[in-house]
Amino acid sequence: MSRRGTRHDRHRGEAGGTALIVVDMLNPYEHSEAERLASRVEKAVSPIEGLLRRAGEAEIPIVYVNDNYGDWNSSAAELADKAMAGAHPELVEPVLPGDGHSFVIKARHSIFYETPLEYLLDQMGVERLVLAGQVTEQCVLYSALDAHVRHFRVAIPTDGVAAIYDHLAEAALEMMERNLSAELCAAAECRLD
Repeated sequence: MSRRGTRHDRHRGEAGGTALIVVDMLNPYEHSEAERLASRVEKAVSPIEGLLRRAGEAEIPIVYVNDNYGDWNSSAAELADKAMAGAHPELVEPVLPGDGHSFVIKARHSIFYETPLEYLLDQMGVERLVLAGQVTEQCVLYSALDAHVRHFRVAIPTDGVAAIYDHLAEAALEMMERNLSAELCAAAECRLD
């Protein structure tokens, strides 16, 4: 039996569940490419908001994984406050974590690198991840790769991820689909079960 086959999903009573993972959306936009990124995140906020609503209605796990920007004393609330006080609170407010959402701090590009995320997902019985957030050609790509090597199935809502460079994002999406067997979907049509 595979390792994934032994999981138990607390939320649905069965193994094989899906989780919505929101990557790096608590962002104060205080870096060199922030304005370029912000203009693209603006287009992704509504699809991510829709995914959050649908995931809540379907009662599937929602996990925020966010960069701590080097502050090892930060919490979800502090990162949210800093993002709301940053350059683009209008991009943060619609997708703030809600009550009952899990939160994991990361320090590098991958949501799995030196984080307890895999353990958390194991405890939830999750075998499929829907990755939404930023940046498509960096954190989303590296996270999808790390999910794949851990035998998670991955879906990418193409309108629910934001890139800094469009040509790199196109290549990243193609690599995720071709090399990682990731499912590419529109956020409104992305399966959440």
